[in-house]
Amino acid sequence: MEQNFQIMHSAKRPAGRIRAAVFDFDGTISTLRCGWEQVMGPMMLEFLSNEETPDEALRAEVDRYIDESTGIQTIYQMQWLADQAAARCGIRRDPWWYKEEYNRRLTDMIAHKKQALLAGTAQPEDYRIAGAAEFIDALRQRKIALYLASGTDHEDVLQEAALLGVKDKFTLIAGAPAHQAACSKEAVLRQLFTQAQLSGEELFVIGDGKVEIALGSRAGAFTLGAATDEAHRCGVNPVKRARLVKAGADAICGDFTALDAILRWID
Repeated sequence: MEQNFQIMHSAKRPAGRIRAAVFDFDGTISTLRCGWEQVMGPMMLEFLSNEETPDEALRAEVDRYIDESTGIQTIYQMQWLADQAAARCGIRRDPWWYKEEYNRRLTDMIAHKKQALLAGTAQPEDYRIAGAAEFIDALRQRKIALYLASGTDHEDVLQEAALLGVKDKFTLIAGAPAHQAACSKEAVLRQLFTQAQLSGEELFVIGDGKVEIALGSRAGAFTLGAATDEAHRCGVNPVKRARLVKAGADAICGDFTALDAILRWID
């Protein structure tokens, strides 16, 4: 079994310098959208299938693309789908059409979870990664400003963060802007550098996707890769772990229950 918290670069320690932390949302804090790959994958196969491409080869290509693109804005994934559909099948649709169709299917899949939270038959912790709320509170107690940046549509992130009881804990929440192909994670980091005038060593990036970890690493921030097992809300997902190590994470956790160890590393 993988360690729940492991420091990858022992010489690189925050040592109490962190002033702001940027969190990813889906898969890092929230499990509401757990299984999104099972929506996107079949949808891509549906629009890309043709007689010239063996099903197994196409499935492998789609799976590989989804794995490589995890964490980017959904519209970029739909741009890939639109390009592939045009090249393979001669079908030309706007990538925003594909995004709306994907969002419709995903919304249908997760509707029962949101309804359960609204009705009180489920509790926020039922759909949060284990220890996430306690970790967020511990950072707030250290006067660290918290930011939430997600590739999911902005209004959906606001709603789901509220359902999970974390919306009011963040200084700023930035989801994907409506009908704009802009990276919210990159925008938040840029804002912290230019407006808040923070240095890389004063920033902390936490996420389960290689996109935010790579962005944080390139910016000189400290990075915690969340190799979460979303289905169980705890433990280490070895596939995510390998992806995050490759992206340059300074430390890896499976969830946030090893809070004391994580805080010792930060402090």
